[in-house]
Amino acid sequence: MPASGKSGLGPAALCVFILGAAVAASAAEPGGAPPAATGASGLPLPRFVSLKADRVNLRTGPGTEYPAAWVFRRAGLPLEVVKEVEGWRQVRDAEGTTGWMLQSFLSGRRTALVLPWEVKPDKPPPQVPIRSSDSDTARARAVVEAGVIANVHSCDGRWCDVSIGDYRGWLEQKNLWGVYEGEVVK
Repeated sequence: MPASGKSGLGPAALCVFILGAAVAASAAEPGGAPPAATGASGLPLPRFVSLKADRVNLRTGPGTEYPAAWVFRRAGLPLEVVKEVEGWRQVRDAEGTTGWMLQSFLSGRRTALVLPWEVKPDKPPPQVPIRSSDSDTARARAVVEAGVIANVHSCDGRWCDVSIGDYRGWLEQKNLWGVYEGEVVK
């Protein structure tokens, strides 16, 4: 895979993402939490993080001697840490692409992509309302397109308090990639 920018989901990536999500869901503990494991850092594995920079190499192995397989060009992008080796983290993106990057390029700040699996190159992205409260019947404060990055402030297992630009409100957790199904974020 040549090094280039990552932005959209292709059909093959969508299949990988769906398969990966099914495997992750089947490995989850009751209540939707990921399996309990601890990495070398002492932090849980898997876990979600976000990119600190606008340009970060994704390498084929845990070290600068490994070639860059991809370049991420989107600060704030959520990634899932699946493995740790010293200062390196093996991460997976919403499309299912996996590789290694230095831990220093990652932040514990929680972000999520809105409906990334719905982004199609040949169709306009669907829109989702940001609600004024955690209810399907609450009024919409704003409408956002699939593929945007939301800052996650908290989640109760069904709804997440998020902000996107100048708007803050509630999105259903099932519409986000960057939080686990049923995960509580405080």
